[in-house]
Amino acid sequence: MSGPRVRPPALLVLADGAVFEGEAMGALLAGPDGSGPLEAATGEIVFNTCLSGYQEVVTDPSYAGQVIAFTYPHIGNYGVSPEDEESGRPFCRGVVVRDVTDRPSNWRAAEGLESFLIRHRIPGVTGIDTRRLTRHIREEGAMACALGTAGEAELLAAARGEPGTLGRDLVAEVSTTAPYRPPARLRLPGGDESGLSVVAYDFGIKSTILRNLTRIAEVEVVPATTPAAEVLERRPDGVFLSNGPGDPSALPHLTAEIQAMLGEVPVFGICLGHQLLATALGASTYKLRFGHHGGNHPVRRTQTQTVEITSQNHGYAVSADSLGGMTVTHVNLNDQVIEGLSQPELRAFSVQYHPEAGPGPHDARYLFEEFRAEMEKAS
Repeated sequence: MSGPRVRPPALLVLADGAVFEGEAMGALLAGPDGSGPLEAATGEIVFNTCLSGYQEVVTDPSYAGQVIAFTYPHIGNYGVSPEDEESGRPFCRGVVVRDVTDRPSNWRAAEGLESFLIRHRIPGVTGIDTRRLTRHIREEGAMACALGTAGEAELLAAARGEPGTLGRDLVAEVSTTAPYRPPARLRLPGGDESGLSVVAYDFGIKSTILRNLTRIAEVEVVPATTPAAEVLERRPDGVFLSNGPGDPSALPHLTAEIQAMLGEVPVFGICLGHQLLATALGASTYKLRFGHHGGNHPVRRTQTQTVEITSQNHGYAVSADSLGGMTVTHVNLNDQVIEGLSQPELRAFSVQYHPEAGPGPHDARYLFEEFRAEMEKAS
């Protein structure tokens, strides 16, 4: 049996000059197909506190433009499986871990995490002091970074040249280019019997969201830039606004189409979809200091005063002093960030967190049933 992989030294360098030493992993190494190693990559560094689900995190399109640092020390233990992918490929810029597992152990595993990263050309660094890194990001905020086997000066220059996510349209990088129906593996019983139909805007939609939507309706996914008129011509019972990456204030062209649909059909938004719906209703957004990325955020549902343990992944939020006639339905108990909004007169509601995710509990799955009820009421 072969021993652990021999790894060259690598660095993670932040734009403020902080340096973290580690070893190369992923696409910083040569691939078995003969593909050469990358020397450097850049992105916005963020940390994720999930204890498991690393494959779902890496394949979440909402991480486009970002380098993911996992706070849990051992990553890759159970390998990766095609059934757990949230999109066709990873869109993140890189992965940073304390210790990557060389030999995963799980009967479902099709390959190891590192071979998956190499195959998709995603670079990474292992051996990083992720506790120190997380403290640094918490104190200084999310910022641009560079990682690789290149020299420190070269990586620092690359980090300072990285534009980050502010003001950038990253949805264009992840959205589908043509309408499609979810494949059979994502179609769950129930939706085909309901008689309801949903058009889902793909701002970076996750497979697990499609699984939940197909429980309640027949679903068609459309590109992010699809005009509202074309969607309404399909006569859907509801419109879904998906999660996605980047700065919502950089997407006024998408907000305008959402405005044109409000009041015409029930609308449900998640994550970026929540931010775009709020913007379409007149609210504004702002960038969080280091974002919410993890599977254990406590959220209070204002209607019942119950607390939900939620999965989250966002770097921007809706400003509380810009809500106008919207009703706050959910609040983050860690920092009071708005986690849910509704506008009953327009049959529109949204949440900032991910009700489709299962970080252990499934506290928020009821929101899909509320969407079904709203569509049935309107039909």
